[in-house]
Amino acid sequence: MSGNLDSAAGLKAFLVGNYAETLGILPALTLLLFLAFIVHIDRYIRPDLKRTMRIIILVLFSLVAQNFLEYRLAKGEVQWLARTLTAIYGYAIRPVILILFLRVIAPQKRFGWAWTLAGVNAAVNATALFSHICFWISEDNHYHGGPLSYMCLYVSVILLVYWFALTIQVFSPHKRKETWVPILVLALIAGGLVLDKNVGLLEQPITYLTISAVIGCVAYYIWLHLQFVREHEQALRAEQRIQIMMTQIQPHFLYNTIATIRALCRRDAEKAGEVAAKFGDYLRQNLDSLNIVGLIPFQKELEHTKIYAEIEMVRFENIRVEYDIQDDRFALPPLTLQPLVENAIRHGVRIRKEGIVHVSTQKTETGHEMIVWDNGKGFDVSQIEAAEGTHIGIRNVRERIEGMCGGTLKVESVLGEGTTVTVTIPAKEKVRA
Repeated sequence: MSGNLDSAAGLKAFLVGNYAETLGILPALTLLLFLAFIVHIDRYIRPDLKRTMRIIILVLFSLVAQNFLEYRLAKGEVQWLARTLTAIYGYAIRPVILILFLRVIAPQKRFGWAWTLAGVNAAVNATALFSHICFWISEDNHYHGGPLSYMCLYVSVILLVYWFALTIQVFSPHKRKETWVPILVLALIAGGLVLDKNVGLLEQPITYLTISAVIGCVAYYIWLHLQFVREHEQALRAEQRIQIMMTQIQPHFLYNTIATIRALCRRDAEKAGEVAAKFGDYLRQNLDSLNIVGLIPFQKELEHTKIYAEIEMVRFENIRVEYDIQDDRFALPPLTLQPLVENAIRHGVRIRKEGIVHVSTQKTETGHEMIVWDNGKGFDVSQIEAAEGTHIGIRNVRERIEGMCGGTLKVESVLGEGTTVTVTIPAKEKVRA
């Protein structure tokens, strides 16, 4: 009975050892547990990337356990087989972690050559069970390196160099700031390898490489979210472009324009042809705007606005659209000026005997200013945020001006007198026409 108690006490002492040593691995384990929980509940990461992250976390758990077990075996009584197997696993699994990180950068690649290298590395280290070609544990429980003792290091360096090249290849053409995340993780892991080689003889329950890999895993999870945010923003912008296009091509405008063309065909066929051509250009430019992700030159938006205004002036002879363009060397989101002019015509100047919409631009000290003024009926500005359809065009323009170019949109309106919409765009690099 006492023998069993002694054995149990000895096993407990071996596994636990010095409490300070045991506590040394708790930060890494806690970080991995927290990350595993977050990855499990995350609904936004792609399934294949989530699966890879889970595998990385499990492998890192096993590496932390291997580090601690090897540390305790090295300090205790000689247990040749246990320590040899533990060391073989540690050297074999390190390249596997690097390959899994490569899978996060390029999920579509199989990395067959990399897995072959990892297999050769594992096989070479496994020779420690029957030869001294890689490493061996002596009778006094000391580690000794053989001719191929740096096999794991050589394979890891090859994978790290390929990691850097792949990161540049995948992300550099897009000039994304997120490119620095995998590069910094690469540098962190490379630093862990260097520290293990130069100061690895210091007594510590977990290697620098393992610490850097755990931190890198957390950084990669954050990186995946940065990618998701970017993709989500692109999807929202695409959806917003479709919504804006649909709000701009209202059924009543289509029907009324077609009716105008049909009426002109009876009394002025040449004029009907001109309006039909303009209407076709208007529809084409609205559809083309769906494929534009960023900003466009002001001249292009002005051309589209003039086409729309000319169609409306044929339909309503009592309105006039004027232009005072003193600055046209800037960019803005597509379908920005045209909705403002349309809003002024539809909800403002139609009721006037002589309705006027005035469009002007000028260069300011801080950027560019675009003003759309009309002498229409005016409205309560507070309705912009509450309105579902009447002033949704202004609200959409404001959101895109603020989100895409950091500008502002200000509306001033007086009932019975008219409305002034002022758009300011910060000065940036000039846009080629």
